[in-house]
Amino acid sequence: MFNYSSKKLAKLILKHALKLPEKTNVMIQGNYHCLNLVRALYEEALKMGSYPTTMLGFDGAQEIFFKYANEDQLTRIPVGMKFMLDNFDYIVQIWADYNPKANQLVDPVKMQMRQKNPEFPPMMQKFMAKTWTLAPYPTQSMAQEAGMDLYSYADFVSKALMLDKEDPIAEWERVHMEQEKICEVLNKADEIHVLGEDTDLTLSVKGRTWVNCSGQKNLPDGEVFTGPVEDSVNGTIRFTYPGIFQGKEIEDIYLEFKEGHVVKATASKGQELLDQVLKVPNADIVGEFAVGTNYGITEFTKNMLFDEKIGGTLHMALGMSIEESGGKNQSGIHWDILKDMKAPGSKITADGLVVYEEGKWKI
Repeated sequence: MFNYSSKKLAKLILKHALKLPEKTNVMIQGNYHCLNLVRALYEEALKMGSYPTTMLGFDGAQEIFFKYANEDQLTRIPVGMKFMLDNFDYIVQIWADYNPKANQLVDPVKMQMRQKNPEFPPMMQKFMAKTWTLAPYPTQSMAQEAGMDLYSYADFVSKALMLDKEDPIAEWERVHMEQEKICEVLNKADEIHVLGEDTDLTLSVKGRTWVNCSGQKNLPDGEVFTGPVEDSVNGTIRFTYPGIFQGKEIEDIYLEFKEGHVVKATASKGQELLDQVLKVPNADIVGEFAVGTNYGITEFTKNMLFDEKIGGTLHMALGMSIEESGGKNQSGIHWDILKDMKAPGSKITADGLVVYEEGKWKI
């Protein structure tokens, strides 16, 4: 069943997300768990007249790296990354995880050290400026993490991507038109106020751009986001879903902000890791504020590619801003954390006008 969907997904990625032109270099990154999709992308890219290159990872690479790498190796920018950014304007990354718990025993200090190199933030910004897409391919471990069997999970993924529709590209174009109306309203606002469970947060979005995410950078998609003015975030927020950082869970995250910086951070589980994350330069600043709009994704699967799009939620990213939003924060990380906004009393106002209440848009 999913082999057939791979061909549909390949067309969705290359024709809708990347809008891949002829005679351009495209990098296709994956692993041996998603070969069906890699083959489909390679074939479709050739049919479209582009120049595809594939790069396949192997199980255990990250675990071996964190186990044996010294400080110099941990902080060095891989030559392969530099080569890819210098030679490929179009990049496809396939998420086909073989073990979501692979980093459970990694020292948080080593994880934090990975971001120390001052070249890393500009490299991340260079990647973000490319035309790239991240898309999933179902694996046994991803299904297990989501609490499903593989066939049910593959069906879940297919529906989230709208591959079950006759014309997925047309469906995502429809989503784009609907979300454009939301962005038009929000782009006129100066201040956002969020109220909810243990949450009373204000932030300025004056001069910033709300971005319509409808299947370009991420598949599945469905969100609108912006980059808050860096020193404007004030108040408190409690995230009702676990924060997943490099495969590790941090539960019941509570953050307090003053003039844009985290001044208090607690968690019921994973406090040490949370503290280490916040030590990354500029990771105590909000780089993204977003609202999920994909009401077809109803299950929290511990995979942020899906979870941050859940209709009725918002998420904030600590660290790096996304340049197209007008955000200016540079950091070695961009870590999304998710909050349910369907609870009674939850709402978002824009310049005092209620635009979102208990999980539904009022625009």
